[in-house]
Amino acid sequence: MPNIKSAIKRVKVNAKANVANSQAKSAMRTTVKKAENAIAANAENVQELVQSAHKALDKAASKGLIHKNAAARKKSRLAKKA
Repeated sequence: MPNIKSAIKRVKVNAKANVANSQAKSAMRTTVKKAENAIAANAENVQELVQSAHKALDKAASKGLIHKNAAARKKSRLAKKA
């Protein structure tokens, strides 16, 4: 544990950001997985789920959770499957 006040604050802020980022990334993965499962099962709400997955990927890329090219790649592969 650091002794300097600003370093202590950095540790706290980083821990808080880590939790938020983990939750956001997990939510993004979940929406993508739901869309992929719907595509595999030929569900009738595939377009809605793919659209929400695209939105989640864009949001994650804009927040810096994943690289923008990774988001574009995942979106492209999802669209291709659908």
